[in-house]
Amino acid sequence: MSIFQDDRIIVKTLSGLEDALVEELQQIGASQVTALRRAVECRGDQEILYKINYQSRLGLVVIKPLKTFYAETPDQLYEGVRSIDWMKIFDIGKTISVKASTYKSALDHTQYISQKTKDAIVDYFRDKFGHRPSVDTFDADIQINIHLNENQCEIGLNSSGNPLFKRGYRQATGIAPINEVLAAGLIALSGWDKKSNFIDPMCGSGTLAIEAAMLSQNIPSGYYRDHYSFFHWSDYERFIWKKVKEEADSAMIDYDGIILATDISPKSIEIAEKNIQYAKLHKDIQLKQIDIKNLNYPEGNGVIIINPPYGERIKTKDISDLYQAIGDNLKLKATGYDAWVISSDLEAIRLIGLRPHKRHIVFNGSLECRFNGFKVFKGSKKDQYQ
Repeated sequence: MSIFQDDRIIVKTLSGLEDALVEELQQIGASQVTALRRAVECRGDQEILYKINYQSRLGLVVIKPLKTFYAETPDQLYEGVRSIDWMKIFDIGKTISVKASTYKSALDHTQYISQKTKDAIVDYFRDKFGHRPSVDTFDADIQINIHLNENQCEIGLNSSGNPLFKRGYRQATGIAPINEVLAAGLIALSGWDKKSNFIDPMCGSGTLAIEAAMLSQNIPSGYYRDHYSFFHWSDYERFIWKKVKEEADSAMIDYDGIILATDISPKSIEIAEKNIQYAKLHKDIQLKQIDIKNLNYPEGNGVIIINPPYGERIKTKDISDLYQAIGDNLKLKATGYDAWVISSDLEAIRLIGLRPHKRHIVFNGSLECRFNGFKVFKGSKKDQYQ
């Protein structure tokens, strides 16, 4: 018997990736998939929940709703939470944590909401058994999400535990590494066909190249992870989880194109090499220390994704020179490729000197960025049209 009222699933994501996540969840097998703000709602059984956790490249966390109720006062919140039959959901020996959010609600202090929710759950167990579950704010077995929207409260369980961007392959990082979900999202937005070449000329810790290699070979996003929070739920079915993993792992394929990751920094190359080696993708990703000014692209075509500095840490003149150099390199050496650049520096991105054929708004952390795509033609656009 299910511990949940219905088969709804909420998958949170980054702003700008909602539509791409809708498509991904449909491919995974979820039904009634609908884009929300920084999230997607869908429907699916236990197997679909496990599949989303193991296979979704664009999801941040997978929430399974438990109950919705009205809560304008602390007492209404407390009673609504306490009315849930928690002993059917998890054992008293499990540790718990609560993450709260609120929007246009009378209860507008997230720490207070979180504490009141914990009190209700702890009191439920204490009254039934005479003792209570422990709270672990760092790495709890049972992670509870509670969200109030105009006094309407929805409480659910975080089935993922650690966010899904924590793939498990990253052993080292440089300065401001790109989030793995954002990296996978940029690849999805670029429309890369998973067969042609993939180039990352400013690879940093190698995340874009690793995500591209995993995508091209159908390596599940959770392949390097060994834990999810739903393992601790009372309805966890080990044989379903085993089936989900075996089916996904058996669908892995070979990739015949070239994935090339380069960077001017020897430290970045060292970090990227550690991560690529740990992911066992060293035979699939070519790594090279080189200035983008001198970079030549492999024959054929494919996608180039560049994540340059945004001007947060280097001087304006240096940023201008860098973006102009990116544009010069693409125009001279990247004929036949689709080139994409992400940046929060809107002035600098114009210095590339190519007209974007596609534009997306995405967020890198708190920074609103443009992700612009350029088709690099031989000669002028006028020549190409003729």
